[in-house]
Amino acid sequence: MISIAFLALIAVYVAWNLGANDVANSMGTSVGSKAVTLTQAVVIAGILEFLGAVIFGRNVSSTIATQVVNPQIFAPQPQIFLWGMISVLIASGLWLQIATIKGLPVASSHAVIGAIAGFAWVAFGQGAINWQSIGKICAGWLVTPLLSGMISILIFSLLARSLFEKKSPSALQEWIPWLSSGIVALFGIIVFPGLWQHEIFQNLSLNQKLPEHDLSILLGGIGAITLTIYAWQVLQRLTKANLSEADITEKIMAKFQVVSACFVAFAHGSNDVGNAIAPLAAILDVLKTGKVPLANISIPFWVLCLGGLGIVGGLAVQGKKVISTIGDNIFALVPSTGFCAEISTAATILLASRIGLPVSTSHALVGSVIGIGIWKNKSALKWQTVRSIVGAWVITIPAAAALSAIIFIGLRHFSL
Repeated sequence: MISIAFLALIAVYVAWNLGANDVANSMGTSVGSKAVTLTQAVVIAGILEFLGAVIFGRNVSSTIATQVVNPQIFAPQPQIFLWGMISVLIASGLWLQIATIKGLPVASSHAVIGAIAGFAWVAFGQGAINWQSIGKICAGWLVTPLLSGMISILIFSLLARSLFEKKSPSALQEWIPWLSSGIVALFGIIVFPGLWQHEIFQNLSLNQKLPEHDLSILLGGIGAITLTIYAWQVLQRLTKANLSEADITEKIMAKFQVVSACFVAFAHGSNDVGNAIAPLAAILDVLKTGKVPLANISIPFWVLCLGGLGIVGGLAVQGKKVISTIGDNIFALVPSTGFCAEISTAATILLASRIGLPVSTSHALVGSVIGIGIWKNKSALKWQTVRSIVGAWVITIPAAAALSAIIFIGLRHFSL
């Protein structure tokens, strides 16, 4: 009999390494630009990642294996599916840990998908793998950073000419409402759809009286107005402090960057916690029912908490290396460039989601930073770091697949 405590420990291990690696996506540029300190980043991201994971993590599909293989293939042999999912947890956790030790940001979703492909190939041959899905993911390696790089160049060039190069408080005052509305609208599109699906909001009378679209516009408008008023007040204080116009601009952009980083952290906790807890939820369902789950299943609250705590722990203890890579070791960032990188990343993810292209936040963020670096000062880009990161992207799926296959063979051997 498999120990539930053992399975929970493995899931925490995966979530820990996910927090240490993937959370750099939400806070790496903010730390690199000095908008927040590393300690502040850990606290902010820790709280928001945990809340996102616990409140909205249940919405994630518990049949994550359907991205790569058809779970009906495993229906006659649920024990193989169970050992396979355990192999996925261990293999993806190991690969994320290796990447984190090297300080390389990789996609946790790609590690999980590679691990699923690895054990499925060993169990039922290459015919069990959805190669079309794998092909789309590989295409994303190329398309995502290129797309985000181009968007970052577009956004930064626009703001540079209209705002950053002018270094004028009056220009800032004119742009603050637009920046506030843009941030709230962009991240609202990411966050609100999942927000209204939660049972808490489904039961509210306000949600029943107002359509989701109208409710999103109402809350988005309130958020944009609030952020605008706050930024204007900060601008007034900075202007009275006799700072240089360049310093005032960067300090205002730092405030906007912190807000955008908070949105990213919350959304990341909501979505990516599934990479750690979905396989565990599937395993628990097999143990409970004796059958392979073919549709969404209930994810216990304690499992969500495990994922959230694991993410926070990994971020706090081991997150510094990957945060440094994103924030410092590709291109030196300031709040204005860091803000543009985060907005470009969010825009890339939204656009890719609309056209059905599977993307990685890590890939989009790195592409955005590189795009800004090319536009500002190509010679200042640290190309050795970029080559190392791209190399880690390319080998994530095969490396996770190989680890999972080896672990699966061992588990199946000792279970017989």
